[in-house]
Amino acid sequence: MRATVVTVHGWHMTGLEMLLLRRRLRHAGYEVRAFRYASRRQTPEQAARRLAAYLEGVPGDVVHLVAHSLGGIVVRHLFALEPVQRPGRIVMLGSALAGSRAAARMARSALGRQWLGPALDRGLLGGSPLLQGRGVGMIAGSRGLGLGSLLPTLLPRPHDGTVAVQETEAPDVTRHLQVPHGHFGLLLSREVADAVIRFLKTGEF
Repeated sequence: MRATVVTVHGWHMTGLEMLLLRRRLRHAGYEVRAFRYASRRQTPEQAARRLAAYLEGVPGDVVHLVAHSLGGIVVRHLFALEPVQRPGRIVMLGSALAGSRAAARMARSALGRQWLGPALDRGLLGGSPLLQGRGVGMIAGSRGLGLGSLLPTLLPRPHDGTVAVQETEAPDVTRHLQVPHGHFGLLLSREVADAVIRFLKTGEF
């Protein structure tokens, strides 16, 4: 069967940062498409509606989703809104499904709430719907490079510098892998790309 992988980027990103990962997925034999959304102007639910429409035009008997950070929350909303999708597996990279302590700290100020904007709505602060009926693999980083290293009391260890490993744990995550990379480094790592490909093929890391 023909399989396509759709990548979903994170907050304040454009999808270009997932270029290397997409290239590695293509080398593994997948057709790859990049979904883009306005993470600073749309709630995760609004982005999920756009993703649902986008997926209608994606070719393939099987459609896998690979999502980074906030993108994983968008995918959760997708299946709450449009649960009937083509077969496929889901891999999330550093998605704070349990809510982000870093975002909660920033949201205490008016400036922080304005900066994070719609991403807070059933998104970075938690409250996104559980994903039912699909295998979800989560890859979480444990090398604290980023906000967490600047504010060492903010995140419990281990963390990837932005998201704590325990924030990536949730009942709908069927397989969980911890790797020694930072939040952005998850997208650049050959080790992570290989783990994504294994999960898409087998449902295991």
